[in-house]
Amino acid sequence: MTDPNTLDPALLAPYLEREIPGFSDLQSIEKFKSGQSNPTYLLTAKSGRYVLRAKPSGQLLKSAHQVDREFRVMRALAATDVPVPRMLHLSGEDSPIGRMFYVMAFVEGRIFWDPALPEVSGRQARAAIYDAMNATLAALHSVDIDAVGLADYGKPGSYFERQLGRWTGQYRASETEHRAEMEALITWLEANKPADDGQLALVHGDYRLDNMMFALDRPDVTAVLDWELSTLGHPFADIAYQCMQWRLPHQSGFKGLGGIDRAGVGLPSEDDYVAAYCRRRSLTGIDNWTFLLAFSFFRLAAICQGVYKRALDGNASNPAKAKVYADAVKLLTHLAAQLIEKGK
Repeated sequence: MTDPNTLDPALLAPYLEREIPGFSDLQSIEKFKSGQSNPTYLLTAKSGRYVLRAKPSGQLLKSAHQVDREFRVMRALAATDVPVPRMLHLSGEDSPIGRMFYVMAFVEGRIFWDPALPEVSGRQARAAIYDAMNATLAALHSVDIDAVGLADYGKPGSYFERQLGRWTGQYRASETEHRAEMEALITWLEANKPADDGQLALVHGDYRLDNMMFALDRPDVTAVLDWELSTLGHPFADIAYQCMQWRLPHQSGFKGLGGIDRAGVGLPSEDDYVAAYCRRRSLTGIDNWTFLLAFSFFRLAAICQGVYKRALDGNASNPAKAKVYADAVKLLTHLAAQLIEKGK
């Protein structure tokens, strides 16, 4: 079956040569196998290598797949301590491929798909990678949103209340069957929302190891990628979402750190990772940790449900892989239920 997200070089090449200074002679387009939301492609041209990221084809959920927001936030972060690729062009919906896309410079580096870092030699080297990831997250939450022109990138205040409403709506729009644990989780989150404490920062929304690139010869982060879910919100949402990785089973589609001898391979504990983040941001600690983690499980479950629904509708970026996401929703809601029962 033909992939509906396949791009035609003959249609795309003249457009890119006209819109991107210096772009010449498009030679090949290769779709990256990873990624479920916005299909992403490596463009090889005589003038160099580029990355194109587009909305998927087909009927889309409202407010999803906003590649223009990704383009805007990465362009705004260019002069900050948060490493991002150089943005080159944003198309309109009337582009040659029939949907919005953007093009960015190709960044050389390593992507680690397994959070246990089996391809990295030595405990210290693995620890350094996690420390760099931690430092980059602290730098992100320290960005002056007014100075970089992102003061209107999201609504201030009531972040978790709005996010609960948004993702409950997204889940309902893509629901394929009744899930009792998901309903119980939504009810618990609504009843246990913490009061708004006024903290506001640029948040990534999907901050995890495989959404960033690292230098080939050192542990430095060279690019933070996949900003589709970014907004102005509560910084603790990002740190909790990342720490959810510590609780997801390693032997699953998520490849979490659950079941890994973290100390043995040189990875920080959840408590140590949070403590390092707090030191970098001069914080005394993080309250409402159970809620923050439960919310993270809920939101990821809602995202996975959307991926699964798109697979059923026939227009997922990676249909074969997307179909396993139905089981992922069950896993996430079950882990959230266990977390709430234990209280941490």
